[in-house]
Amino acid sequence: MPVSARLNVTNFKDPSIRTLHFTWIAFFITFVVWFNHAPMVIAIRETFNLTTPQWKALLILNVALTIPSRIVIGMLVDRFGPRAVFSILLMAAGVLCTTFALAQDYTQLALARFLMGFVGAGFVIGIRMVGEWFPARQVGLAEGIYGGWGNFGSAAAAMSLPSLALVFGGDHGWRYALLCTAAIAFAYGIFYYRAVRNTPEGSTYFKPKKTGGLEVTNRRDFYFLLLMNVPMYLALGVLSWRLSPAGVNIISTGTAWTMGGILLLLFVFQTSQIYRVNKEMLQDPNAVPEMHRYKFKQVAILDINYFVTFGSELAVVSMLPLFFTDTFGLDPVKAGLLASGFAFMNLVARPSGGLLSDRFGRRATMVGLILGLASGYFLLSTVDSAWPLALAVAATMACSFFVQAGEGAVFAMVPLVQRRMTGQIAGMAGAYGNVGAVTFLTIYSFVDASTFFVIIAASASVAFIASLFLEDPKGHMAEVLPDGSVELIEVA
Repeated sequence: MPVSARLNVTNFKDPSIRTLHFTWIAFFITFVVWFNHAPMVIAIRETFNLTTPQWKALLILNVALTIPSRIVIGMLVDRFGPRAVFSILLMAAGVLCTTFALAQDYTQLALARFLMGFVGAGFVIGIRMVGEWFPARQVGLAEGIYGGWGNFGSAAAAMSLPSLALVFGGDHGWRYALLCTAAIAFAYGIFYYRAVRNTPEGSTYFKPKKTGGLEVTNRRDFYFLLLMNVPMYLALGVLSWRLSPAGVNIISTGTAWTMGGILLLLFVFQTSQIYRVNKEMLQDPNAVPEMHRYKFKQVAILDINYFVTFGSELAVVSMLPLFFTDTFGLDPVKAGLLASGFAFMNLVARPSGGLLSDRFGRRATMVGLILGLASGYFLLSTVDSAWPLALAVAATMACSFFVQAGEGAVFAMVPLVQRRMTGQIAGMAGAYGNVGAVTFLTIYSFVDASTFFVIIAASASVAFIASLFLEDPKGHMAEVLPDGSVELIEVA
């Protein structure tokens, strides 16, 4: 495999390039399906006569299930490989999207949207796939291309689906538009399984020694891992509260308490699995060979950064079409097109974040991009109807560059922490992105848009401080082959 820092993305004879393209298209489709409701906001609200709190509840539901599903998908990817897992997820996305498109009342709509959150776990799968096919000096850019073009799916949905719904016409035009995306997802799932391999020919697909929880290499990191799991369950607890009579009154108080009890049991179960996986290490930390050790703080810092970057993107992408409609009085088609500018920047920003990380170091790049993100959101907080529309769109795209470049920088490093656990590490970081989305969308349900942007900007200070403690990977990581021999994999 070539190790040049440059990628010739038009060389389709190169199997690594073909795999990259097939994989970002898979991710792109999952994002089209996952966010196909946002540009349909006016039609859906009219069809079901939804109140504003009910619509905002749907936005939260859309990202809630992605929190645990990214953890689960990460484990499945490390265990069974990205090829099969991505194929199955795409076909499941088609079925779930069909259910949403055919919903007849708000309860069905909400349940389908909640289940659609599982589709958002697709991102994790491709991180492992791309990490298998590209060396360290290319992996940041490759992951950036994967993430950038894949995330563009939300922008593509915003730009195309309102017009497609108009082509179908009638009160059910939005349903037919969503059914089209469902059919594409299902068909591509079949194609993807036939088109790709998990690794280059002759390479080994490394798997964790144990499954069920993330492996750590010392006692302090074990307790740190347990602590980092808490926010994921708190976010789901907030969701159940928002859906209860104390929030938008979709579920009863008894159901909300039941959900809380289930979350507590799940936390206890996950803790037991993490203990089972790390039991030998806890009994004798010195039993872990030096070449297999890594610092969990690296994972935690990436989690925090993705909370702010991707979490804010998911929240902003969900609310931006309505923001442009309310602020500038635009019709849904124009508002969707202009709001898509935020996600449109993924095409350039994510690869740029990966490339900068490859060339200038993981830590320095992350620190700079987080500062830019904070400045961008402070700028958006000043946008109102007095702004020229073109300038508001330009400010949106400038902010989104730093947001998505930051995402690219996070996942430029994820495959370099510990190769055999890339899926689980990506899953945890991805889950934190959705924790951020639930957090920010919950805040959005209580405040106006200007305050919402200020809060996101302020939260970036935590990511900035955390980034100062990030360490650039150096040298090689060691992986054990099935025959017991050791292979050194370049990480710097």
